[in-house]
Amino acid sequence: MKRLLYIYLMIGACVTVTASGQTLEECQQAAERNYPLIAQHDLIARTTDITLSNIQKGWLPQVTATAQATYQSAVTSWPDEMQSLMRTMGVAMQCLKRDQYRVGLDVQQTVYDGGAISAQREVARRQGEVQQARLDVDLYAVRQRVNEMYFGLLMLDDQISLSGDLKNQLEASEKKLTSMVKHGTAAQCDLNSVTAERLNVVQQMTTLESQRRVLAEMLSAFCGLEVTAVSKPRPVQAGSGNMRPELALIDSQLSLADAQERALNSALLPRVGLFAQGYYGYPSYNMFKDMMGREWSWNGMVGARVTWNIGALYTRSGDKAKIELQRETARNQREVFLFNNRLEQMQRQEAIDRYSSLMAQDDDIIALRQQVRKAAESKLSHGIIDVNDLVRDINSENAARVQRSLHEIEMLKGMYDLKYTTNN
Repeated sequence: MKRLLYIYLMIGACVTVTASGQTLEECQQAAERNYPLIAQHDLIARTTDITLSNIQKGWLPQVTATAQATYQSAVTSWPDEMQSLMRTMGVAMQCLKRDQYRVGLDVQQTVYDGGAISAQREVARRQGEVQQARLDVDLYAVRQRVNEMYFGLLMLDDQISLSGDLKNQLEASEKKLTSMVKHGTAAQCDLNSVTAERLNVVQQMTTLESQRRVLAEMLSAFCGLEVTAVSKPRPVQAGSGNMRPELALIDSQLSLADAQERALNSALLPRVGLFAQGYYGYPSYNMFKDMMGREWSWNGMVGARVTWNIGALYTRSGDKAKIELQRETARNQREVFLFNNRLEQMQRQEAIDRYSSLMAQDDDIIALRQQVRKAAESKLSHGIIDVNDLVRDINSENAARVQRSLHEIEMLKGMYDLKYTTNN
């Protein structure tokens, strides 16, 4: 562990942050802001607010306007004996008309709903939280895509830089051989061999620069800003714990199940309300008067009503079982995610340790390759080495430097991948 910490500190001391380069955190934040999915955060929030507002309006008076016309096969009437008696008294009694009409309003006002509206609002709020949490999971995946492109750019930058160093070394050897050819101490074929090798390096640099340009354009489009240069991030160590948005999503699903169960309980309670009914039509509430006059009139009624729907008991056990299954499913998803996440953390940490060890060996290899290359250049000056051997030694040193650079960036990428794995 001490050795690993020493390597971290050594890399941190060697890292130079380019002022003009985009940092990894800046690219990640820009990509999340630029990703089209981010707009759904506001859409979900607005939809939830509208739903909550609509549910709350359940406390407002419910007004129903009605108009009806009916024709009945039979209507209320006086017995024949009663009609005969009334006629002897000079009173003409008739039965109600078979055609009846009414236009009216029915107003219902909830006084006590057993907590149903409050429970429905809580369910709607929790559903909005689940949607937001699921969206956070999708947006979090954007970071990994940025990591891949960002560290890909870093690798290409280092390879281009090291290829430039190799080209400079070959140019120096080429100049030395040009002078030696003029003085007759080296053959033209030796100079041609070094020149061909330099041109080969130039070709490789052209390919690398083309790949870098394409990758930079992709990252720029993904982040919504022009990424011209990237800076090598500092080594980091992931903190303890796990803050992945997938766990927040599971927590929100469990909270939703709790809210649904409370709504289920509220369905068993009685409802208390006030009502008012009024209509204009025929017949009125006073049917005896209508038997005599048969005229349209105004009528009204007010009162209180208690209702208790025991039908919720029929499906209660099944509904509660479904909610409990939702909880068990969410808990199982948490266990599966944490299990796979722990395995991924172990793989990330093993990669970091492996590349750290390789880097310690790379430094020794580079030092030895550099000594061999310098000795070969000295021998060339004295005409006691073949040019092909010199080119081989130069390439071997460059390959060792490229290998160390790749190991360093792979280790840094492993650190940030581990940080992504735990979000901590």
